[in-house]
Amino acid sequence: MRILVANANTTEAITALCADAARAAASLGTTIIPATPRFGPAVIATRAENIIAGHALLALLAEHAGQVDGVLLAVSHDTALEAARQLLPCPVVAMTEAACLTACLAGGRFGLVTFGATETYRERIAQHGLSVRLAGLVGVDATPQEAVRDPEGVAEKLLAGIEALIADGADAVVLGGAALAGMAPTLQPRSPVPLLDGIACGVRLLEMMVALKLPKPRVGSFAAPQGRVVGGVETPLAALLRGREGLRSKGRCPFELPRQGPKGPWNPGVKIYSLFALRI
Repeated sequence: MRILVANANTTEAITALCADAARAAASLGTTIIPATPRFGPAVIATRAENIIAGHALLALLAEHAGQVDGVLLAVSHDTALEAARQLLPCPVVAMTEAACLTACLAGGRFGLVTFGATETYRERIAQHGLSVRLAGLVGVDATPQEAVRDPEGVAEKLLAGIEALIADGADAVVLGGAALAGMAPTLQPRSPVPLLDGIACGVRLLEMMVALKLPKPRVGSFAAPQGRVVGGVETPLAALLRGREGLRSKGRCPFELPRQGPKGPWNPGVKIYSLFALRI
């Protein structure tokens, strides 16, 4: 099984951190493929940067479409999740979504602790339909850079935030943010409730989704786009929007024509090209 761990910012150190956490969680036989966008923000801290990162992330995913079995979005805002899930032929899971869903299986209510502001997490959790299960959010006064310089000091701040969430009724706590990937095992011995790492949860959920072999929706808002024309974007992304990814997808094409028709075998040399000629 090949899982793409896709960062949405351009900081290679965060990509490497998430890839290490993913490999630690992955089952034997699962290959982790880290990827970083070629453009976009170094860190996503504003709504505008999140939109720019969404384009960069979709362009990155389009380059890997048909070559991986699942995609994990290694970005705490779950950037471009719905668009990626619609575009790609494989399962797509986002790290905060994965951790929050898993937290709901570990107890009644969950909390989330992260660096800095929390409002975008509140909005994302509401979009996932989990607001009723949310006990609270805590933003500690620390930065990812500080976590590298003073990991013990930052750990104490995070533990104080975890204690506050437990006092508010959290039965489990999500560690929000790609910069916290891999930190749960270090903090867990000092926490009386489960701590959820979005990368670890995402890898395990993806392994389950791939094993289930669920078909991609063919109708509704998550069905793959067909015949959409978007100018000025990267060629692989434009191809996905036109519905032509299957021409290069090495056997994982969601648009592949059946090998056998009602009157015998299809003639792919004629029928495939005439189909797409109608879209150009």
